[in-house]
Amino acid sequence: MKTVLLLGLVLGLAACGGPGRFGGGPGGGMPVASGPVSDACLASGRKARSPALCGCVQAVANDTLSGGDQRRAVGFYRDLQSAQDTRQSDRPRDERFWEAYTAYAERAERVCR
Repeated sequence: MKTVLLLGLVLGLAACGGPGRFGGGPGGGMPVASGPVSDACLASGRKARSPALCGCVQAVANDTLSGGDQRRAVGFYRDLQSAQDTRQSDRPRDERFWEAYTAYAERAERVCR
């Protein structure tokens, strides 16, 4: 069950959409930024992707993840198994990253709806 939930978080980032609740862009819409997460989101092939959604996800990444963590998260768009492997890892570095990534994913789901 936990696996399904966490993989759902990864996929949920690309599936959420609609008007933002925290206004950050013109007219009170979602915040928007460009960067590696946005690029990976746009290239992902997921149906719900859009420049606005992917830009919002990047804006949240900019606020919550370091540049290195963003580059690592980009790999999850190409290889969901790497997300699962990281989540299950006992290495302290992976555990710290997963904690930060989970906080990022939860915030992106809230902000980018």
